[in-house]
Amino acid sequence: MSRKDIDKKDLYESVKTLIEADCDHIHFNQQKLYTLFSIAFQYMLYQSGKKPGAYIIRAEHGGLAEKLARKSKDEVTRKFMNRLLRTRKLSYERSTFYLDYFNFQSWNITSDIPPNRLQGAIIVQSTSRDPMNETSIMFNMEDQINEDVAEVVNPFAHLGDHYYVNLLKETCKKTITVAFEENFEDLTPMSFDFIPDPDDTLNGVKISSDFRFK
Repeated sequence: MSRKDIDKKDLYESVKTLIEADCDHIHFNQQKLYTLFSIAFQYMLYQSGKKPGAYIIRAEHGGLAEKLARKSKDEVTRKFMNRLLRTRKLSYERSTFYLDYFNFQSWNITSDIPPNRLQGAIIVQSTSRDPMNETSIMFNMEDQINEDVAEVVNPFAHLGDHYYVNLLKETCKKTITVAFEENFEDLTPMSFDFIPDPDDTLNGVKISSDFRFK
């Protein structure tokens, strides 16, 4: 376990908060992307055991998905994402997890999922808005080639700038969007006290625990 992994008690309490929350579409707007993704993923993993079906993880691009597999703040999430990266489809007990990206051309693996099977989705936006990000360029190179040879028309443009969220919000029973400093309509904002504000210079007190989240 990394010394920087999320405290087990914080993870447990965060997932418990999500389970008890009376809202279906949630927005995590804090800065700790990899901590927040671990919380969202562990919640969906829990849900997948209670409500079998299809669960989608939609990362902004392949480079971000690879970072989630390396930098998420718990070992279970890192191992699961590493396996999902290789196949983009992974069975877990009676449920199936899928991986796609904001580019709708990557949705071939998820577009044919029957709506009644869609139980949940996590949408993850990178905290970096740098258009010259090398990782983004590398993983989007194939899409750029396609755009160079033919005009690509987005069939979901009518859903607005956040179509990659809005479409899942319309079809999935539960969604969690991880996006720092972004505004979304009809999403319930949620934050966690143990995650400090960016300007907070004091380290929060961590409570040690032998609790093992399952």
